Amino acid sequence: MIHQPKLAQWQGAFKDSLLDVGVSPYNGFTYDHIHGTKVGGTLFDRFGRRHTAAELLASANPKMLTVLVYATVQKVLFDQTGRRSTAMGVIFKDENGNQHQAFLTNNRRSEVILSCGAIGTPQMLMLSGIGPKAELDKLNISMVLRNEFVGKGMADNPMNSVFVPTNRPVEQSLIQTVGITKTGVYIESSSGFGQSQDSIRCHHGILSAEIGQLSTIPPKQRTPEAIQAFIKRKRDLPHEAFKGGFILEKIARPISTGHLNLVNTNIDDNPSVTFNYFHHPHDLQRCVDGIRMAAKVIQSKHFTNFTRCDKPTVEKLLNMSVKANINLIPKHTNDTKSLEQFCKDTVITIWHYHGGCHVGKVVDPDLKVLGTNRLRIVDGSTFNESPGTNPQGTVLMMGRYMGVKILRRRLGKAAHV
Repeated sequence: MIHQPKLAQWQGAFKDSLLDVGVSPYNGFTYDHIHGTKVGGTLFDRFGRRHTAAELLASANPKMLTVLVYATVQKVLFDQTGRRSTAMGVIFKDENGNQHQAFLTNNRRSEVILSCGAIGTPQMLMLSGIGPKAELDKLNISMVLRNEFVGKGMADNPMNSVFVPTNRPVEQSLIQTVGITKTGVYIESSSGFGQSQDSIRCHHGILSAEIGQLSTIPPKQRTPEAIQAFIKRKRDLPHEAFKGGFILEKIARPISTGHLNLVNTNIDDNPSVTFNYFHHPHDLQRCVDGIRMAAKVIQSKHFTNFTRCDKPTVEKLLNMSVKANINLIPKHTNDTKSLEQFCKDTVITIWHYHGGCHVGKVVDPDLKVLGTNRLRIVDGSTFNESPGTNPQGTVLMMGRYMGVKILRRRLGKAAHV
């Protein structure tokens, strides 16, 4: 359940600043993604309790669902004796590393549904023998079905942040207010992350950069010593860079896309993913426009009155922002002179990964994998675009829609019989 948030003071100043620089009209509290400035929903109710998607299970029938908690699927199994390859089950590994096989029943309506996400699903398809010929051949994977589009068109909504200096204590606030421009740039803000050294973890952008940095260490090499070295690098960052808050700008519906490639045949190892952030000049220009808008917001009288800071120059803001950014991209000397270079060097993810199994290329309109029987994909890998705000609600609605659609078709067939 989504609730209306109690607007923090920081968010109120941010809202007034957005309207002051022309991100209008003010649309109030709404779930709609419409041009202007609005207040979005929160998972926290008025008592401070957080409500999650797990609550949806309260409406489910537990007798109809079996969950193997520590099981990880290794590949999909196919019967290739017919004209079309037919999914017949999966191989999975339990918590002790032992492999098992699970097979579909003889009921033709039963099927394998992949929901491994935009990165996991194309990886799973390729490891199961469905994908580009060159990709499968290089790892000696037996081909079940050739499809050159698996793993193609990978996209992510790029995000950049601009640091907001403050001379007063500010309360911690996650994103509540958002400005949506007509060019598809989302302007958001978070605050209160400089009260302690460890509070940096709470910031969207910094947290995503930390996770991205840690993920570059292969799982088997994540020893206690390696993790401590990682934490030390974080603590060596200039502490003054985190006193205040951040203005975030994100690009909705990016045109730039990339690809996913297998590194090996181990499902537990991450594949190689290239998103090609800002490869298309239109995406880069929108980022530049977003950074300029963020700077105007910080320089507006509403924000300077609230932060009790003199109106900072754009170069000062960018200098502090480069220091605060901890991604692994090498920085350039002209980061504060070229907004284009600033965008490229300070880009971070906000986990809006999508693509890799697009409708019409990998799956049909019912999300069934083309060229196969009894195999369907229900996740963000089928999306051509992802919303500028959190895609969780979109994915949940997708699951609900497909679940109802599948059940209705099954009931319709049963009634007809």
